[in-house]
Amino acid sequence: MIIKNNQDEIQNYLSDASNYTGNCEAVYIPSDENEIINIIKECNKTGKRVTISGNGTGLTGGRVPEGGIVLSLEGMNKILEVNKEKKYVTIQPGVILKDLQDYLEEQKLFYPPDPTERNCHVGANVATNSSGARTFKYGPTRDYVLGLKIVLPDGEKLTLQRGEYLADGYNANLKTESGKIISFQLPQIFMPETKNAAGYYCKKDMDLIDLFIGSEGTLGIFSEIKLKIIELPEKILSCVIFFDEEINALNFIEEARDLSKKKITNDLSLISARGLEFFDYYTLQFLLDDYSNIPAEAKAAVWFEQELDDNEDEIISQWMDLISKHSGLEENSWIAADKKEQEQFKDFRHAIAWKVNEYVTRRKLKKVGTDVAVPDNVFKDFYYEAKKIVEDRGLEYVVYGHFGNSHMHLNMLPENEEEYNISKNIYMKICERAVELKGTISAEHGIGKLKRDYFLKMYSEDVIKQMAKLKLIFDPNKILNVGNIFYENYFD
Repeated sequence: MIIKNNQDEIQNYLSDASNYTGNCEAVYIPSDENEIINIIKECNKTGKRVTISGNGTGLTGGRVPEGGIVLSLEGMNKILEVNKEKKYVTIQPGVILKDLQDYLEEQKLFYPPDPTERNCHVGANVATNSSGARTFKYGPTRDYVLGLKIVLPDGEKLTLQRGEYLADGYNANLKTESGKIISFQLPQIFMPETKNAAGYYCKKDMDLIDLFIGSEGTLGIFSEIKLKIIELPEKILSCVIFFDEEINALNFIEEARDLSKKKITNDLSLISARGLEFFDYYTLQFLLDDYSNIPAEAKAAVWFEQELDDNEDEIISQWMDLISKHSGLEENSWIAADKKEQEQFKDFRHAIAWKVNEYVTRRKLKKVGTDVAVPDNVFKDFYYEAKKIVEDRGLEYVVYGHFGNSHMHLNMLPENEEEYNISKNIYMKICERAVELKGTISAEHGIGKLKRDYFLKMYSEDVIKQMAKLKLIFDPNKILNVGNIFYENYFD
């Protein structure tokens, strides 16, 4: 166990990538489950608050403490088992995503969830149900969690295997390792059909392991995680296609999405994207200093990937036909020739996120970037509507994101505190509109502390109180990640 209580040593634990900051008394870094249990039991007895810390890559303030202590899981970073035959890997929560993916790929295995930031802890990915570019084909983190070992706020241990504990309607029962029975009622809430990471996952007859996935560390602490893996795809088609008209890029994504999901009746289509990512004109301009080979006439770009099989030539031909149909700048676009170039395209996609973070940090502001998703059939109109709201206020912005999932990151770029406050009001309007369209305010980043006000636009106070009541079933002394998802007054 490492304990840091010198304020100079713990500054790195008091913020995240959103530039949200907090404070704490000390940072505890356990090396195993028993040390977690000892810490949490003592804190539960004394009422001292505990904030679980990932690697600081989050964008919602979820790992940022507001008093009490920080429990950092960075010391629990071992890959415990890889089972090639049964296709699973068992890890500790502090394993870095990139390390896990690289380790598996060396063995020709593949962990599909691909959040934009690969230096995150996998335990934090599970805590927020993270997703990314490959979610278009493979789904979010939730779809790959087979088992969890969890330390509850009272120090009890809970072991969950997918399929073991199912709700009976909305009635639920769990049994800890000591034999303690935990009985509770799941809230009956509307959950959007879109990609979603806002609040607790609650559905009739659900697998109860899903309650903890995406719960943002408010119900328990992961000490061990079992994940589904698959065979590593051998060949990938990876392209960044530029367009001289934005509408052509949007139409290209729409048709590629529908072909991939077989919404267009075309039995001969071999197009099956695993990711469809969009970059608007301002994003390309924002990246121009680092990527001078972006074509001068480009008004938008799309990065797509598809896994190739024996029909490689025909698949590539169909993509080229689709690019031509939507007037893509074929001569000036980028097509990866090898693994190295594929990684460079990923870096291109990831560059905009860290450059925006750098921009707001330099101005000592917090990030104001949407994480909204809406149903496919209303997305294009919603995109234009959201942009107009920002442009009408004269703010600079960039738009990029997972447009294959109708999931948009519109990042406003305020120059000062006044523009920052205007940006927050615009963010609220965009969230309200997304909810009106039966979408979500948070498709992949969670709520944390920064999005609690926006969460109120998605669910009524009564629903949020039901979620808070559910937390109290597991954490009656209110010590664990208090402040994430909902404000403390909802416990009253």
